[in-house]
Amino acid sequence: MRVHTLRGFGTRLTEIRRSRGLTQAALGKTAGLSQRMIAYYEQDDAQPPAAVVVHLARALRVSTDELLGMREFKESPSPRNTRLLKRLENVERLAASDRRALLKFLDLLLTNQGRATAQG
Repeated sequence: MRVHTLRGFGTRLTEIRRSRGLTQAALGKTAGLSQRMIAYYEQDDAQPPAAVVVHLARALRVSTDELLGMREFKESPSPRNTRLLKRLENVERLAASDRRALLKFLDLLLTNQGRATAQG
């Protein structure tokens, strides 16, 4: 007997996962599920329990409404920028003096890059 599923949940899950640059295995690890379960949900073979939807939404950094299709999914930064965003989240945890030093370094780096671009 086939369980009725949230229509299109698997398609949305796949789309959002791919937009985040994640494999099924990587999403599973982050959400506390196996790769096999991610594949199962993406194929719309079963409706995930509410707690799993919450874990998936957190792992994908979307609201449960977006994941369930109740609100339009907003495209996030490209996977290339995801590494930078993760670094920025870590920077926010640094001591204030370390953040200031890092900002000075970034300003210097960007200023030098601007000069090199203007000369080239």
